[in-house]
Amino acid sequence: MNAEDHVDDFQRLYGLVTESEDIKDYLDAMTGVGASMMTRLTGERIECAVTLRRRKRRTAIAGSSDDAILLDRVEQRLGKGPCALALETGSPVLLDDVFSDERWPRFSESLAAMGCRSVLGVPMPSGFDAEAVLDFFAPSAGTFTDEVIQDAGVFADMAGRALSSVLRIATAEDGTRNLRAALETRTAIDLACGMLMAQNACGQEEAIGILRRVSSMRNQKLHDLAEEIISQVSGGHAITTHFED
Repeated sequence: MNAEDHVDDFQRLYGLVTESEDIKDYLDAMTGVGASMMTRLTGERIECAVTLRRRKRRTAIAGSSDDAILLDRVEQRLGKGPCALALETGSPVLLDDVFSDERWPRFSESLAAMGCRSVLGVPMPSGFDAEAVLDFFAPSAGTFTDEVIQDAGVFADMAGRALSSVLRIATAEDGTRNLRAALETRTAIDLACGMLMAQNACGQEEAIGILRRVSSMRNQKLHDLAEEIISQVSGGHAITTHFED
């Protein structure tokens, strides 16, 4: 693949960063780009899947087709195959022919049953306490030559860099949502404390103490109790926390 093709693929990937609504949306679109690129390089119909693992998150799997996703899930369930080994070693791993390679017999059997003869696993750099790997599936043995494997590695590096940007954006958005939720919870508790202070002619510490005791006695969350008190005093009017975006 020439330098101009690399630039085109790079631009497409970074376009996905701004166009994608979330991480899953990016992964779906990225595997489509990967499948198209490898199909163009090999002259055969190549499918692509990606596995993304993040700390304290469920494993995400996406693909250019339902078959690609299914085969990737089979490999994840077995825990053995080119994808798993590529993640472990940090280098591309080739299963060149399911009928002659004896390393993963159960996975090879599933591949052959779905018309797949060869698989290439390529790790992606991603950062952010995450690890990702691409799986490319080919209908013929010998499809993934040394040159194709090298180009697949370049694509994985570009896709991984774009993924890092997507993860960075998602992390920032998660932080914003969590902060808003915390502030909304704090608003209800502060208002309820103010109402108790007025009703009982007490200070803030005593009011929060009352809230905590009642919350414990009822086995009710502090925020839910605060909202209940506000609803009773305000006649059922909802409270809102106002933010300036």
